[in-house]
Amino acid sequence: MFHTQSDVVFIKGLKVDAVIGVFDWERAITQPLLIDIALETDISHAAVSDDVSDALSYKEVCDDVSEWCKEIQAKLLEHLAGQISDKIFAKYDCQKITLSIAKPTAIAQADAVGVQITRYAPASTDELATKEDAKEVNVSQADDA
Repeated sequence: MFHTQSDVVFIKGLKVDAVIGVFDWERAITQPLLIDIALETDISHAAVSDDVSDALSYKEVCDDVSEWCKEIQAKLLEHLAGQISDKIFAKYDCQKITLSIAKPTAIAQADAVGVQITRYAPASTDELATKEDAKEVNVSQADDA
């Protein structure tokens, strides 16, 4: 499926207190995280219908991401970011995610430190089947030549 629109639902500055870090003292406390998420998704149905049931719920995404941060208790921000993006793709209809997670209290001399990742939705079963069919056609055409 080709997407010609670049619609984005975004969340900026989601604040979550969670266990994060590699040191023993970090495993015994919660630390603040600031999370920004951009979800590339088709909003055209909601734009026409003006019906919330046609929209990707940023409230639900915020609630889920907050819960996942608390459940995962990652040592590394890299791991947490990867886990969150996997969970978002599994639950929500989006084609691309850009996610940043910052620890604002980790380094006294910096406003924040953190990671940013961009991930693309895994190919669906239908897309994989279409690609396999195309390969078979190309192979059979090459055999006929």
